[in-house]
Amino acid sequence: MQEILTTPLDDPAAWRGDRMSERTDWINPLNEQMVSEFESAVAAVAAGGVDLFAITRDDFPLPSMHRYFEHMLGALEGGRGFALLRGLPVARWSDAENRIAIWGMGTHLGLPVGQDRAGSLLHDVRDSGRKFGTDDSIRYYQTNHAIRLHTDGGDIFALGCVRQGASGGRSLVVSAVEVFNEIARRRPDLAVVLQESFWMDARGQRPDGARCQVLPIYTRHGGHLSILLKPEYIYSAQRFDDVPRLTDVQHQALELFHQVTQEPGVALEFDLQPGDVLFASNHTVMHGRTEFEDAPDPGNHRHMLRLWLTIPNGRPLPPHYADTREYAQTYRQRMMG
Repeated sequence: MQEILTTPLDDPAAWRGDRMSERTDWINPLNEQMVSEFESAVAAVAAGGVDLFAITRDDFPLPSMHRYFEHMLGALEGGRGFALLRGLPVARWSDAENRIAIWGMGTHLGLPVGQDRAGSLLHDVRDSGRKFGTDDSIRYYQTNHAIRLHTDGGDIFALGCVRQGASGGRSLVVSAVEVFNEIARRRPDLAVVLQESFWMDARGQRPDGARCQVLPIYTRHGGHLSILLKPEYIYSAQRFDDVPRLTDVQHQALELFHQVTQEPGVALEFDLQPGDVLFASNHTVMHGRTEFEDAPDPGNHRHMLRLWLTIPNGRPLPPHYADTREYAQTYRQRMMG
């Protein structure tokens, strides 16, 4: 049975962006030895012709980074919930080599999981030229739209910057725990509503073909508060005639949620630089971006690479996560062995 929470939590994952911006402990620069190890590992894999998705951590040795990754995993689960790696030499690598670097690094942190109905394990995040709403399966990461704060799938995501756009595309991260705390302070009744079921558009990504998922936005389970949210998909689910209309209290809860996330000082804002990799917990951190514009030259278009990962120190997952497209594979990997 789900634990219903009506009071704020004292949790290291509860933080404000204005205070976090005064700190630098969430930025983890690579030193020369680490960069050298990355370059050697990428070169060896590229020369060996190993299939990208067959690469294991043994194929991609990073001997000086074991403690670095352990520290990062501790921050992602049990800490603030996000971390930034800085300094990958992406400009010296081809697109194929950058894919090897992101995948190889991911094998040291956890197990990659599928990000769509096809089970794709590594996504290119860039503008396809299509607009959200023109196709029932188009997802925001395939556009240049601003993306409202949301969560992805797997315990964490890794988003590596290969190239920036000409303008815009500023990254936003927000503590979902702090947002809940603020809602609980102001309207504990609406904090309860956010722990009740909402219908969410699956955007054609569920393997079973179901058009929607029905689950709470916030779930308290095993002593942990977790969020699963794609706000636009709650609203786009309303296009289906058989989906119940949002109630007045659901509208109020969503409006208060959005209001809190937009208040000054709540979000941490920054620009991902080429060679940066943002890691964040999908359980405690929401992320988004501002709209961006690309340069005329396709070779200079904004390009990010994204992994979803199951991590070894991940939290217990609530049973209803087993039937979500975001967490089904992670649930099987960790909760069911």
